[in-house]
Amino acid sequence: MADAGPPTVLRVAGPLVEIGHDGGLAMHDVVLLGRAGLPGEVVAITSATATVQAYEYTGGLAPGQPVRPQGRPLRAALGPWLLGSVFDGLLRPLTAVHDWLAPGKGVGTDEDRTWHFVPTAEDSTSAEGSVLGEITGGSVSFRVLTPPGARGPVTRIAPEGRYRAEDVLAVVGGAEVRMATEWPIRRPRPVRERVDADQPLHTGQRAIDLLFPVARGSTVAVPGGFGTGKTVLLQQIAKWCDADVIVYVGCGERGNEMAEVIAELGRLDDPRTGGRLSERTVVVANTSNMPMMAREASVHTGATVAEYFRDMGLDVVVIADSTSRWAEALREFASRMGELPAEEGYPAGLASELAAFYERAGAVRTLGGALGSVTVLGAVSPPGGDLTEPVTAHTERFVRCLWTLDRDLAYARHYPAVSWAGSFSRDAARLAAAHSRGGDPSWAERRTRIAELLAEADRLADLVELVGITALPGRERISVLAGRLVREALLQQSALSARDAYCTPQKTAALAEAVLAVVARCRDVLDAGTPVDAVEEADFTPLLRAREEVGPTNAAGVLARRDAVLDTLGSL
Repeated sequence: MADAGPPTVLRVAGPLVEIGHDGGLAMHDVVLLGRAGLPGEVVAITSATATVQAYEYTGGLAPGQPVRPQGRPLRAALGPWLLGSVFDGLLRPLTAVHDWLAPGKGVGTDEDRTWHFVPTAEDSTSAEGSVLGEITGGSVSFRVLTPPGARGPVTRIAPEGRYRAEDVLAVVGGAEVRMATEWPIRRPRPVRERVDADQPLHTGQRAIDLLFPVARGSTVAVPGGFGTGKTVLLQQIAKWCDADVIVYVGCGERGNEMAEVIAELGRLDDPRTGGRLSERTVVVANTSNMPMMAREASVHTGATVAEYFRDMGLDVVVIADSTSRWAEALREFASRMGELPAEEGYPAGLASELAAFYERAGAVRTLGGALGSVTVLGAVSPPGGDLTEPVTAHTERFVRCLWTLDRDLAYARHYPAVSWAGSFSRDAARLAAAHSRGGDPSWAERRTRIAELLAEADRLADLVELVGITALPGRERISVLAGRLVREALLQQSALSARDAYCTPQKTAALAEAVLAVVARCRDVLDAGTPVDAVEEADFTPLLRAREEVGPTNAAGVLARRDAVLDTLGSL
């Protein structure tokens, strides 16, 4: 047993560091290791020793080197500088770093940077979560709030002007309120209550918005093997969904993919604000060559940032790409600690860790009375595309939507490769009522009819391969044709298209109605005696090209092309 005294390093095994201590440590306390001050977090503790997971490369760290306990849990620094910036897994800014963030040398915010503050508090007293003022000049309505736990008379509030992050903007009940604040990353921020997640999050991707919609405040898993398009799909949602703020967590992914995301967000115009998409995006980049255990912290960091903006009454989307890399970090560290492995070597607490992350999603009424939401989208990268492996299986238990990416669709160049047979949405029923209230009462019926066409075409696909299309009766041959029209005219969507990378709900509805109308006319002319060969050989080109030829808001253009195809069928 180690002698009592100042904490020192006893043993180093990669990111696992064992230290001796004198009893002044607690679980999840932050410690600084060695002369370089490498940050770490206490994850196991006895009366005289503690196990620390280091968040930096531990090369050069040796037994006997000093340890400096910080007496607090791992916290994220929160403030107006988050939007439009790139951070590592501990939320240290990477924007000012040239090539690499040196171990132990965290980069802080620019102390001389100022923001324009406008006081808005009208009452002489303030409760926790109340709005004290706003930071103007950005694309997102950034509010300065009374922090959780603070309440009482507003004895001072700063006049309108430019202030630094650490300047005191107000004094509420004796507590100083600044732009900058901190919050423990593993502790969910408090809310007044949870509310029903019954408003749709429009992603701009037809296969999702029509067949497998997600509500604001819900959870989604996106499993798929290598090459199925997970990253591109999540990037598309980051670019085009109608959330107020996007938190993109690159967790263990390749650095070139993260660089592509950052560069593209900086180039694209935001259709909602007219500014750059990057101005309402926070990127947490913890790529595959960065320290492993910072990857474990990065998803909690992203959730904390999302809850911070949610408390301002905003709708936030967290995209974690990918949770499999995060789980691999848990597995590696558990192995170093000597824990008994569970299925495929993952720690026994994997399911609890996944549940804790996804449970931070939700639609809420904030402490200040506003409505806000956090929607979590997690990519899952099962080895070899095995969807029965533990991360995928456990994740499916905790999410409300599953967008399974199909390798056969991807290899057939059908993107997004969302499998209509292997995906689901538990939000669809309640979102049908929201669409009805929003002026589209036929949304649920349209979705059901499209799903039925796809299911019937899939049922006949094996039979067609066995006996050939010409051996089928006419009605079944029209069902096969209907499946092709749904896939090619409606569900396919190119992320590289200038006109079709994003699709409004109006265009989605028009394309779906056009396909359903054309399929119905095909069946009518077949019943009227027209040979099925003539129907199959009809020119469907205007319908098939409509998604590419008309813009994302041009529903009228889709209807015109539908009418052209209907006229062609009517002349048979």
